[in-house]
Amino acid sequence: MPNLPIIGWREWVSFPDLSITHVKAKIDTGARTSALHAFDVERFQHQGKAMVRFKVHPNQKDELTTLTAEAELLEERQIRDSGGHTELRPVIQTKIELGPHQWAIEMTLTNRSAMGFRMLLGREALRQRFMIDAGNSYLQSKAIAP
Repeated sequence: MPNLPIIGWREWVSFPDLSITHVKAKIDTGARTSALHAFDVERFQHQGKAMVRFKVHPNQKDELTTLTAEAELLEERQIRDSGGHTELRPVIQTKIELGPHQWAIEMTLTNRSAMGFRMLLGREALRQRFMIDAGNSYLQSKAIAP
């Protein structure tokens, strides 16, 4: 196994192509796909491409700070949540930054307002990029007080 960078069970991430500068992400190897909190999701066409526009509350427990983002819609996928329920979710691909690391990930958009974290970083996005230290936090990113 090559020397992979070590991340904690939670890290701050950003999405530069979506103009989202910080979201606290739970590192979730139990989830295959990454998921971002999104609401008011609107599908539309632009120059022949399927697109999605959505709003994000990037900070936990903060319903006032709202960002709007747009991305190309890759597909819609049936996703089973931790409670066993399935939901048809939009899937986008975008660049993610975690500390000094930057790469493209696929993620679904879903309303996570009732969940503890606005972002889940799933195992597909993590595979062969990081080792996870489940006993520590913010090993690749600094804790940010929103």
